[in-house]
Amino acid sequence: MSFARTGPAMHPFAPYLRSVLTAALAVAACALPGDASGQESWKTDFSKVAVDPAEIVSGGPPKDGIPAIDHPKFVSVKEAGRFIDDDEPVAVVRRGGEVKVYPLQILIWHEIVNDVVGGVPVTVTYCPLCNTTLAFDRRFDGKVLDFGTTGRLRHSDLIMYDRQTETWWQQATGEGIVGTYAGRRLTFVPSPVMRWREVKRELPDAKVLSRDTGYPAYRTRYGFNPYQGYDTRKGPMEWTFRAQVSEALPRMERVVALHENGESWAVPFSALAERPVAELEVGGEPVVVFYDPGTVSSVDARRIMNSRKVGSSAVYKRTVGGRTLSFEPAGEDGRFRDRETGSIWNFAGRAVEGPLAGTQLEEVPHGNHFWFAWAVFRPDTKVWGR
Repeated sequence: MSFARTGPAMHPFAPYLRSVLTAALAVAACALPGDASGQESWKTDFSKVAVDPAEIVSGGPPKDGIPAIDHPKFVSVKEAGRFIDDDEPVAVVRRGGEVKVYPLQILIWHEIVNDVVGGVPVTVTYCPLCNTTLAFDRRFDGKVLDFGTTGRLRHSDLIMYDRQTETWWQQATGEGIVGTYAGRRLTFVPSPVMRWREVKRELPDAKVLSRDTGYPAYRTRYGFNPYQGYDTRKGPMEWTFRAQVSEALPRMERVVALHENGESWAVPFSALAERPVAELEVGGEPVVVFYDPGTVSSVDARRIMNSRKVGSSAVYKRTVGGRTLSFEPAGEDGRFRDRETGSIWNFAGRAVEGPLAGTQLEEVPHGNHFWFAWAVFRPDTKVWGR
């Protein structure tokens, strides 16, 4: 298997992989400020470190070698349908009455989008190696932060940095790990991954991230996957991940990753494939997980649209008007029914028929992590159905 590819699927990450795999470059504490070439410049306060520096490794590209999108442009759902296939995965952020959609076919090349949704400054992030699509509120400590890529990984996960203090942040947890804000945490914003078909059907007025990202050299790459075959491996790439994790699930199993009030849960996609609804309490909060089996992987086939179907999830609080609802599948069209009122709900969490028609369930931040990427950061996680 080769991750270094030519043609449309060339990625800034790819040219470095062979040399990095051979050298297995680990970054020791004394080497934190620079990359192998010594060309980087950091104003990070390296005296403040919240993790073992030996766990931080070079991902290959230097600081900002994978360029974040700082001035995103958007198109209509109709126009976006010209370049997004029905089964492709997209991240959806809803804030202040505004809906914005971020196709993973674009995020996989940039990993970070700094944006504003409904008046809320957010950063939308994606780490292909961990399958972590997560968004954060950029308002922090009286500032509005914006983020870039450090070129580093920890447990295979993207390490971001904010350009205001150059603190390094762990994407999977939102925790500052090196620098001024080491030990502090960002606030998650719900950013569920949905199938494009569902967005067209349920969120037709959404704004969709355009391929006009400010990086014209990338336009021919969008829609292609530079990590071809990655999620059919038995585990993550060894040079980026050497930690020990629970073997309760296969390392590359996708899970719905939930953390609330100090309690962590993982809901395996394998269980959801058998029944596309899961109900549980996370940190005392009753939630429901909806599963859509039709969403394709973004790290399987060379062209994302040709990848195999792996599914995606949406998670909501299931208490409405003081009453806790219970749900079941409703037919074959991706709808769900609550047993208490018989109302029909769509994947976007809105009641479309019945006594509760028009009611919107409250979203719960979560991810569709690979198991290894959840278990390494949340070793005390509970596994639903086990």
